Amino acid sequence: MNITFHGAARNVTGSKHLLELGDGTLILLDCGMFQGMGEETDELNEYFGFDPKKVDFMVLSHAHIDHCGLLPRLVAEGFSGSIFCTSATMDLARILMTDSARIQEQDSEYSNKHRRRKNQKDIAPLYQEENVIEALRLFKIVEYDEEFEITPRVKLKLTDAGHIIGSAAVHLTILEDGKFTNLTFSGDVGRYNDLLLKSPQPFEQADYIILESTYGDSLHKDLAPVEDQLKKIIEETCFVKGGKVIIPAFSVGRTQELLYALNSLELKGILPDVPYYVDSPLSGKATQVLKDHPEVYNKEVQEVLTVDADPFAFKNLKFIEMVEESKALNDDPRPCVIISASGMAEAGRVKHHIKNSISNHKNTILMVGYCEPKSLGGHLIKGDKWVSIFGEEYQVMAEVKVIKSMSAHGDYEDLLHFLACQDPKEVKKVFLVHGEYEVQQNFAERIKTYGFKQVEIPDQHQKAEL
Repeated sequence: MNITFHGAARNVTGSKHLLELGDGTLILLDCGMFQGMGEETDELNEYFGFDPKKVDFMVLSHAHIDHCGLLPRLVAEGFSGSIFCTSATMDLARILMTDSARIQEQDSEYSNKHRRRKNQKDIAPLYQEENVIEALRLFKIVEYDEEFEITPRVKLKLTDAGHIIGSAAVHLTILEDGKFTNLTFSGDVGRYNDLLLKSPQPFEQADYIILESTYGDSLHKDLAPVEDQLKKIIEETCFVKGGKVIIPAFSVGRTQELLYALNSLELKGILPDVPYYVDSPLSGKATQVLKDHPEVYNKEVQEVLTVDADPFAFKNLKFIEMVEESKALNDDPRPCVIISASGMAEAGRVKHHIKNSISNHKNTILMVGYCEPKSLGGHLIKGDKWVSIFGEEYQVMAEVKVIKSMSAHGDYEDLLHFLACQDPKEVKKVFLVHGEYEVQQNFAERIKTYGFKQVEIPDQHQKAEL
């Protein structure tokens, strides 16, 4: 058998790994959208590197768009097999893919107005809502720790990866030529001290491991707890400077962590008294999905639930639904906190909020998660003095702050903890995916010192024999 890495290969988005068995069966692990790759993004998303019609099955590790975002396009181009994932992942994928389709249509319409002024050709969305509906009909639920038979020769098991609600590490046991091969795909590995979720589960011995490496050379160490940092930034921006705090945040995971931390400040009686807005209809839906799956909460959240029935709600919080309400926030000069998607500031309403706030020194743009270096968020984190938004250049006058510890991805200590259940001598090879190449090179050397001698960093569309 062999595996070909069609995405998240020496970069952090577009997760797509195609496993080909000896009998020709094709199993796709994730079908993610590339994000924040600059001018390359559209081209990368339009070319799979394989024929969707020939893929037999798909396993989805979790519902983030860089892992599920091209599923509707895959189906539109001929895939008709089953898509296996947890029930929470299906719930999230439904709203995320639908939202993605709508954002693509809105953004293409907005961009086309500018393109027409420059006599440039219109751009089309990658897919539409009807493609999302077609894809959802193919979903089949596999819960954690359930052994599921994909074919008589292929067994599937999912274990909790602790990354977002429903996220799973994927374990395949494959029988070929009278011999069993165990392949593990980590998906995205969460943290062992997550604000909300349980820690990643240990898993059975693998022969091959496909491991994410987003933070393979980093530790999520901040000097102050998240709550204290949020309180300080909000007070300095809103009370001292009289400005707004704009927080680009992924609708799933990061937004709920922010709400939980702000709610904790209210429970302590020290939440800054300003308006708080979650300006993302998707974030409201994702928060409800999390409330519908309390089984994923860690012990700390379970304890909070004994004194607070809703740990994601607090005074002065409002979820914004209508576009008119979102636009009104930009015209309102009063200090406030706006949490809005997307996390890399590449699309959605937050891009408009940044456009309207970035050239005012009173405001703060607070980054709370990983950003692909070529994305708008990546340029802000890097400290660029001018950035391009919707084709126009804007001077960065607002203060840019970063809270590094707010990441759903494990750092290198978490990744090593994830591997600790394995006997390195029994692992034939570790493939590092979902990371920047320099980071992966450093992490490869680190895990070799723990006994994993065969470590490979595949390039885009590279095939590896197993």
